[in-house]
Amino acid sequence: MTFFLLLFLYSPSVAFASEANLILPELTSAQNSLLMVGIAVCALGMLFSFYQYAQVKALRAHSSMLEVADVIYETCKTYMIQQGKFLSILLLFIGICIAFYFGYLQAVSIGGVLLILAWTVIGILGSYSVAWYGIRVNTLANSRMAFSSLERKPLRLLNIPLDAGMSIGVLLICVELIMMLLIILFVPRELAGSSFIGFAIGESLGASALRIAGGIFTKIADIGSDLMKIVFKIKEDDPRNPGVIADCTGDNAGDSVGPTADGFETYGVTGVALVSFIVLAADSNLQAILLTWIFTMRIMMVITSVTAFYCNKFFSEMSYGKQDDFDFEQPLTNLVWLTSILSIVVTFIVSYFLLGPGTLVAAKAPSLWMILSIIISCGTLGAALIPEFTKIFTSGKSAHVQEVVKASKAGGPSLNILAGLVAGNFSAFWLGIVICGLMFAAYVASGFGLAGIMIYPSIFAFGLVAFGFLGMGPVTIAVDSYGPVTDNAQSIYELSLIEAIPDIEDKITKEFGFKPDFDKAKYYLEANDGAGNTFKATAKPVLIGTAVVGATTMIFSLILVIKNVLGVEPETILNLLNPYTILGFLCGGAVIYWFTGASIQAVSTGAYRAVEYIKQNIQLDEDANQKAATEKSKEVVKICTQYAQAGMFNIFIAIFSFAMAFACLSAPSTSNEPVAFFVAYLISIATFGLFQAVFMANAGGCWDNAKKVVEVDLKEKGSALHDASVVGDTVGDPFKDTSSVALNPIIKFTTLFGLLAMEIAISESFKHIAPYIGVVFLAIALIFVWRSFYNMRIPSE
Repeated sequence: MTFFLLLFLYSPSVAFASEANLILPELTSAQNSLLMVGIAVCALGMLFSFYQYAQVKALRAHSSMLEVADVIYETCKTYMIQQGKFLSILLLFIGICIAFYFGYLQAVSIGGVLLILAWTVIGILGSYSVAWYGIRVNTLANSRMAFSSLERKPLRLLNIPLDAGMSIGVLLICVELIMMLLIILFVPRELAGSSFIGFAIGESLGASALRIAGGIFTKIADIGSDLMKIVFKIKEDDPRNPGVIADCTGDNAGDSVGPTADGFETYGVTGVALVSFIVLAADSNLQAILLTWIFTMRIMMVITSVTAFYCNKFFSEMSYGKQDDFDFEQPLTNLVWLTSILSIVVTFIVSYFLLGPGTLVAAKAPSLWMILSIIISCGTLGAALIPEFTKIFTSGKSAHVQEVVKASKAGGPSLNILAGLVAGNFSAFWLGIVICGLMFAAYVASGFGLAGIMIYPSIFAFGLVAFGFLGMGPVTIAVDSYGPVTDNAQSIYELSLIEAIPDIEDKITKEFGFKPDFDKAKYYLEANDGAGNTFKATAKPVLIGTAVVGATTMIFSLILVIKNVLGVEPETILNLLNPYTILGFLCGGAVIYWFTGASIQAVSTGAYRAVEYIKQNIQLDEDANQKAATEKSKEVVKICTQYAQAGMFNIFIAIFSFAMAFACLSAPSTSNEPVAFFVAYLISIATFGLFQAVFMANAGGCWDNAKKVVEVDLKEKGSALHDASVVGDTVGDPFKDTSSVALNPIIKFTTLFGLLAMEIAISESFKHIAPYIGVVFLAIALIFVWRSFYNMRIPSE
């Protein structure tokens, strides 16, 4: 495959207009100074993150819990090192592609190519580094939270994972923003656009690999661990179960590494899409002003999120500080809404000063500051509305989750699964309507003045909606990171066997100054885990919606290339009367459904191997060691890693090859009509991906919290009802944490890399042989589709 790609890239080609040729405008000294202040704000944000890290690390915990947390972190380190090696291979492959494309086809100097490659490496390292930071923070917080549950101060159990989550969220945004500010401020104008593209490809590559592999890993371990509760009738997180440590590692690999890398990439790629649009489509006299405005908005998200965090912490202390029990979801909901409202207010204020009366923009479009603020606010409001709609289907108190519980009582696992599927389908409908409504509102707003300063103003409006989704980015990441801490804390409590330590009550009273309450501690941890499940579910549709809405802006770049290179008006060929459009839509849907099947196949086969190993090696005799067997746990981790990497490799190569194949098959070798095929393919990937991801994520979240209701509210662990809910949860595991979440980076990687592939395919000197190359890549893609099932099947007995 590499040989064909290099042959493809090395073929002679003429230069053509593309987003790789973006020439960024020169900024004024005032604009440079403003963005330099932004770098300072980001530096302060990073200090805030490290302060939060230090606060979490300084919390005390019993040695038995700290030891378990250290074991989990060590297994996480092993997993991350393995992933790093795999990423280095992908980096080499993509690096060769970028070097040939920019160095030969675009005739960029050697120094310029090295600079672009450096930013690609920085993009990958950014995703990888923030993911590692997320694991370290979460594995510090989990043991502290587990121990704090004994003190009967539930507010601390809210603050610890939230402090950790804000540390991750703010650092993620600040690191990503500093990198982009360095490009726009210090990279030569003629190379800045290419550097942005290289940076975005690197981010997307790193996030895709970490998200896919992490999602497969975590659910192999989770299913393998959970099924033992039914098979052997053992308790949750029983230390004798070798799958429990692997499950804890998986919680971080899937629910910490994946979302953190994914979030880093999401903010970067969306920013690059908007930068590209402004440079390609906006009035040249206003480009520098609009770019400065975009980055200033991104800087303000750090300030508003940290401000909202401290305000919410104060309100929570006032409201819940003296309470013995409260709903853990409510303070998190308050934080989301407070951040959204504050972000909207700041958006209008800052836009007024940068784009309002007295500015150059106001002379051409007096109401522009208001229009852009309204459009961004549609997205910011959506970042609060989407979690509310998601909770209707995933919260333990929701009617849909209660329906799953009632169905389980009457019909066992069968009706449990059917009720969860109903919830997933309804959620896809309602969230689709919400996102459509927000985009329509943005479209209407764009009609009041954007057309005077840019072409295709509605596309820019859609991109700004995606940008608005990210307007409260640190908080979105924080509530998503809340889940893996609460989940691990519950496991650490059980694995530590703290209740069995002789004279433990007296020892804790003497050393830590309080008398532990073991029964209340377990209740707190269970209830908080339910809140973590809910808010993990709420963050997923926000990131998925961002990918889909933002993809429209990236696809616009491709449409402009088609217009410039082929000399045609896009609407004459990009329409439903062109049969290639329908064919592209069908192929996009087919790839989405293959991907979800392939990722679940990797989980099911890996879980089979894990269950097989655990059954053969679990020791449940009365005289067996009650502590976790480290070597056996490592073997389960090894199985999870093996199938995660095998599944990820098959999927990634197929996704890459499909993008190359369909782009080349869309080359206008005899007529211009085929180019509609690839544009329709990209739109289909985004549309099918949105609904498939939301359906799977919320069905899985519903099953998960239905099990939590059975365990916490009904207290029926070990019953037939509990068995039914566990079966539903194991079905939902790969739904919500493997397939659905990985669709986000898959959509963005396909769109971003697909643009590059299509630009080459439609070039004058290559378009006549492109279909033949496309057939080769299609064959490669189909081979890996075949491998994703037939090479990953459960072996025969």
